[in-house]
Amino acid sequence: MKIKTALILCAGFGKRVQPITDSLPKPLIVYKNETLLENTINFLIKIKIEKIKINVFYLKEKIIDFIDSKNFPLNIEIVDDGETILGTGGGTLNLINKSNENDVLVINPDTIWDDSYINSIDTMQKIYFERKMKNILLIVNNSTCFDKRFNGDFEIKNNVLLKEKINNFKYTGCQIFNKELILHKKLNYFPMSEIWDALLRESKLYGYEHKGEFKHLTDFEIYEKLFI
Repeated sequence: MKIKTALILCAGFGKRVQPITDSLPKPLIVYKNETLLENTINFLIKIKIEKIKINVFYLKEKIIDFIDSKNFPLNIEIVDDGETILGTGGGTLNLINKSNENDVLVINPDTIWDDSYINSIDTMQKIYFERKMKNILLIVNNSTCFDKRFNGDFEIKNNVLLKEKINNFKYTGCQIFNKELILHKKLNYFPMSEIWDALLRESKLYGYEHKGEFKHLTDFEIYEKLFI
């Protein structure tokens, strides 16, 4: 089995990258001659995703215009988050409600996705379907992160994610997710961490480690180091 649909989260304000994002949505920041969103879409094409759904809210017209100006060789649907921002959890729920797929890839365009991730995501998919999981997060060891200022999010043991006093692994911004885990939520603002925390308490939050370097547009300080 294989994931067919990817959800790209593009609705955030990008406040940590101000003033760049005062007039430009974060996914349209350019890195090495292409926008972060374009980098993400091109990566999804490489891993043979067939459909993409993108949620929008802040400066949404600019993202809509950008997609309209391109001729990407796959089906892309823009989903408006509505009158209020929904957060990572609410935005994911809004996108999943528009999908016929039970299992989707949820991905964040803040990460610089390169070819080193292809095998990792292929393996992550294989584990997900073979072990009949409902979720799996792609993580990296803190030592591989370009931005080393912050502590990790998780520990991992036999693909099970844990929260310890010291955590050595960070979430990359890519996960495979079954819609059953979120359909009980109301469509309003909530972070994806609410879903993860519930799964953590039951030892049912899973992960897979990517071994390559992790580059992520965290904030303006990283923008100046990585993008200029």
